[in-house]
Amino acid sequence: MHRDLEEILISTPRLNAGIKKLGRRISSDYAGRSVTLVGVLKGCVLFMADLVRHISVETRLDFMMLSSYCGTQSTGVVRTVLDLKENIEGRDVLVVEDIVDSGLTMSYMLRNLKTRRPKSLEICTLLDKPSCRKANVSIKYTGFTIPNKFVVGYGLDYNEIYRNLPYIGVLKKEVIEGTKLCR
Repeated sequence: MHRDLEEILISTPRLNAGIKKLGRRISSDYAGRSVTLVGVLKGCVLFMADLVRHISVETRLDFMMLSSYCGTQSTGVVRTVLDLKENIEGRDVLVVEDIVDSGLTMSYMLRNLKTRRPKSLEICTLLDKPSCRKANVSIKYTGFTIPNKFVVGYGLDYNEIYRNLPYIGVLKKEVIEGTKLCR
């Protein structure tokens, strides 16, 4: 365990099992169809790479990067830093996110993507933190529901570090002193 963590919340074996289960469910739900996975950068990278390996239907991959934070504080304004390369009109689209907590960024993203007239639009998140929800978003695929703790690892960061940890861990309070727990 990394020295800056107080606990490992979700171990590597649990992550792997949960992702495999999500992949099977997505494959079943989209059987006979093609699905476009839209990853939300940067946090989705590890999760999406592992998830797509467990999806047996035809998939396309694309990415978006949204920003609403300056340091650890939300600016309240969501902006698109990187947009999709592909046209999603008429396609089944599955947004792949590392964590949904307040739901504000996801709500913005869904409104944006709906204007592009996809055939269907759903969310798949590795982690759901419903105790922080400020916007109503419907999540079809959830890997794990977690408590209101500031987590890192497996793509999630704090000041751009800890993304490479192979598990989800909770940072020690002294490491995040003064940081809001809801992203």
